[in-house]
Amino acid sequence: MTKIRKNWGKPYTRQYEPGDIEQISHYFRRREKEGFAIDDITWNDLDMDRLYKMVNQTISSPGEDVLYDMMRRPVFSQAEIDKRDELIDFFSQHEKEREHMQLLLSQIGKTRLGSLSDTVLALKSSPEVKTGIHWFMLILLVLNVAVLLPVKPVVGFFCFMVLMITNITIYYAGNDRKLIEAYLDCYAHLLRMLSVAEKIKNVQWSETRKQMSAIAEARAVFKGLNRKAIFLTSKNTDGGDPAQILMDYIRMLTHIDILVYNGLLKKIQDKTDSILKLIDNIGELDACISIASFRELLTLWCKPEFKSWESGVTQIEMAVEDLYHPLLQEAVANSFQVAGGTLVTGSNASGKSTFLKNVAMNSILAQTLVTCTCSSYQAPFLKVMTSMALRDDIESGESYFIVEIKSLKRILEESKKREPLLCIIDEVLRGTNTVERIAASSRILNALRQKWVLPFAATHDIELSYILDSQYENYHFEEDVQEKEVVFSYVLKNGRATSRNAIQLLDMLGYDKEIVEDARNAAFNFENKGIWDAL
Repeated sequence: MTKIRKNWGKPYTRQYEPGDIEQISHYFRRREKEGFAIDDITWNDLDMDRLYKMVNQTISSPGEDVLYDMMRRPVFSQAEIDKRDELIDFFSQHEKEREHMQLLLSQIGKTRLGSLSDTVLALKSSPEVKTGIHWFMLILLVLNVAVLLPVKPVVGFFCFMVLMITNITIYYAGNDRKLIEAYLDCYAHLLRMLSVAEKIKNVQWSETRKQMSAIAEARAVFKGLNRKAIFLTSKNTDGGDPAQILMDYIRMLTHIDILVYNGLLKKIQDKTDSILKLIDNIGELDACISIASFRELLTLWCKPEFKSWESGVTQIEMAVEDLYHPLLQEAVANSFQVAGGTLVTGSNASGKSTFLKNVAMNSILAQTLVTCTCSSYQAPFLKVMTSMALRDDIESGESYFIVEIKSLKRILEESKKREPLLCIIDEVLRGTNTVERIAASSRILNALRQKWVLPFAATHDIELSYILDSQYENYHFEEDVQEKEVVFSYVLKNGRATSRNAIQLLDMLGYDKEIVEDARNAAFNFENKGIWDAL
């Protein structure tokens, strides 16, 4: 309980190993095709793994599986948003009930093998063992104890010792025990989950009635499993339990774990839906507690307000006040109200990309965690897609430009569905030459200017702000260039950018004065004559 209270509303302290998030994501992968989901490009563009780690204060494997799945599959229904928010609020406002639930969930714990769905559902593919020799040795042991030992104690005791040594040898030297041992962790986690499901049925909170009903329904399918499974493993696999030590000796002597294994396997292998229902609903309780803790961590947050949108009649609008990036230590808040296309210009490191990522991230947070890092958020329910932090695909041999145009094409294809879409593009077609970049990117951005699309784009090409002047509203970030430093305000301002800092940064970093001055003169001459001077 002390640890639970200590972690409430505090930054995460868990140390993630390489591959942990990939394993946790497997539960989401099982359901990825069920409606719209945040695709891998968008998830990686926005560094959502870091945000997941910030939010994740779950204490059970079902919790962290479901929380990850929740953050990748936005909700598009006000009723579903309200139900989720009601559960989060309940755990925020009822400390005693929250801590009671967390104590129950802690009994499930977290698997060492990544996603609990992987661990438990691995039983579905578990092979059966051959039990002939084990039944034969058990029958001999029973006959010896029941018949020979009472009649001829000395001979019976000698045979008993021989049978005991033989049984232990077969148990540890044979392959059957090794086979089922690989799946003992799976059984142990299922048993712990079923045990907690049994205890949860006594909880009578109206706010959790839906989850409790589903848990009870799924739990009933496994009625009687605990009694038989005790011969195979235990809910508590920690060492030092006297009952468990006694059971270990019984297993060595009788091979009872091997003998019940096939029967238990048949009881579980056709119950995938019930196992997933347990994970869904137990995990949802833990995930909502984690979201409530995340809200406590934030210095400023709000619940989103979803505005209705008339299909094909009005332009999508978004209004946000005091928006700040949750992953930055000293974030600058910005407010804006947009309808239709938005083009953001500005010099290097001025804050364009961070701002665009923050817009997309908060749209996702609004429809997943019902929590935005701002003082006010108003928008319709939106699909979110980005094309930002791209790189060459070495494995497939694709250049940056090929990766980029494929990324943009998926957004264009999605925009044809006439469903509300927020798309964020950073430096359109940066992977090609200036002339073709401006020509093609202006046409791509123009194609995205539809009533059902809310496009944001950042660019260094100031020409785009003129070409798209009637299609996109212009915003910019600027800096204060001082003698030896460039000071950024990170404040979003109306209009297009009028300043540049690339050559100034060369000077500040100690580049040769001749190179810097020549570059300044070349830029000045081009702006006045419209052509570049030959060197």
